[in-house]
Amino acid sequence: MKFLGNVLWLIFGGLITALGYLVGSILMMITIIGIPFGFQTLKIARLALWPFGCKVVDSGGSSGCLSLIMNVLWIILGGLEICLAHLFFGIILCITIIGIPFGRQHFKMASLALTPFGKSIL
Repeated sequence: MKFLGNVLWLIFGGLITALGYLVGSILMMITIIGIPFGFQTLKIARLALWPFGCKVVDSGGSSGCLSLIMNVLWIILGGLEICLAHLFFGIILCITIIGIPFGRQHFKMASLALTPFGKSIL
């Protein structure tokens, strides 16, 4: 069932979304300052490519203060807009019963898009 959900996700916009995140990641990695943000965007691109069956969990690393500072910078520099876009699409998809599983994936991506530092995908 996860495979079918992922294939449908790819056909109906997941591939385009993942490519958008990939291009954004490459553009962020042009500068040295943008490299950490580019890696987090790659994390979101991976989830956007194949979301069914993946979990977003706290990585439990020892970089708590640094993760907090980077998450605040991320939210200020565009993470809030990305999160709101995923929330919007999640709400729209949850209007129909068929769209609920896809809306839940957008909600998962919204949580990662808001604070990606200190989280990992399983």
